[in-house]
Amino acid sequence: MVEVKNQNPQKEDNAAERWISYRPQIKVLDCTIRDGGLMNNHLFSDEVVKAVYEANVLAGVDYMEFGYKGSENVFSRDEYGPWKFCKEEDIRKIVGDNNTDLKISVMADTGRTEYSDILPKEESVVDLVRVATYIHQIPAAIELLQDAKEKGYETSMNIMAISTAPEHELDKALELIAKSQADCLYLVDSFGSLYSEQVTYYMHKYSSYAKPAGMELGMHAHNNQQLAYANTIETVIKGANYLDVSMAGLGRGAGNCAMELLLGFLHNPKYKLRPVLQCIQEHIEPMRAKLMWGPDIPYMITGQLNQHPRDAIKFNASKDRGDYVKFYDMIIEED
Repeated sequence: MVEVKNQNPQKEDNAAERWISYRPQIKVLDCTIRDGGLMNNHLFSDEVVKAVYEANVLAGVDYMEFGYKGSENVFSRDEYGPWKFCKEEDIRKIVGDNNTDLKISVMADTGRTEYSDILPKEESVVDLVRVATYIHQIPAAIELLQDAKEKGYETSMNIMAISTAPEHELDKALELIAKSQADCLYLVDSFGSLYSEQVTYYMHKYSSYAKPAGMELGMHAHNNQQLAYANTIETVIKGANYLDVSMAGLGRGAGNCAMELLLGFLHNPKYKLRPVLQCIQEHIEPMRAKLMWGPDIPYMITGQLNQHPRDAIKFNASKDRGDYVKFYDMIIEED
């Protein structure tokens, strides 16, 4: 047998170091309550939210997103729970003055959040305001982000459904965002439709605008094709430092990248897995039978077809749940 010698031992050593060590710049953001709230109209009990908060603190997680800053002129309190609105008094019921290292995040939904919904930073325990936007809303989203920045918050821009955005529109949007005061630009796989090659392509594109502007890059993945974890790792390799996760993957439809998977992958000794597992065991998994999130064939189908999972969510709540062929035929007809 011919012995093949390593022609570049230094390169091999560097690769080993990368996978065994960790990148301290990486920040983990827990969106369990915010994204999971899309499965129950944000009607989590204070007990559950408190348990998730305390687990995040003990686990060394960097940010916890409580929910949306939804306007009460748009959404009704009769239909939605407190985490659709994230009023200061509701957050403080959970965190007090938040005398911990965990930072608090909320999401401002362009067109559904008013400037007055976001207090000046000195009046709030919130640290990070993330602006969610579709491609056609970019000018309004930038104004909303600028308002939050001027009020003293960290900010990020999260462009949703980019897998359906025309290339020339995405380029223009990124050009405009690069001129804003966003601290971070997120790649968002809203439909869980992206494959690793596409993630790599988008990361290169996003980097070309964000890095010269001094912005960090982030990733928010959905698990329709069971690629949320793999795609999140792909963005880490390509330079993303802000990573969204949720406990047991709890999130809209197929859910998100599972926190318990990612914390182990990152190797950072500041992250502790046991508090997360305990919270999942005692508070998250007991909700699964009712909320029915997680990978499922209808979500796989919408992911493969690059469609919003709303039809799959509706189908899974109907008497036809489990009739995969019926759902497939219905979706194909609509497509």
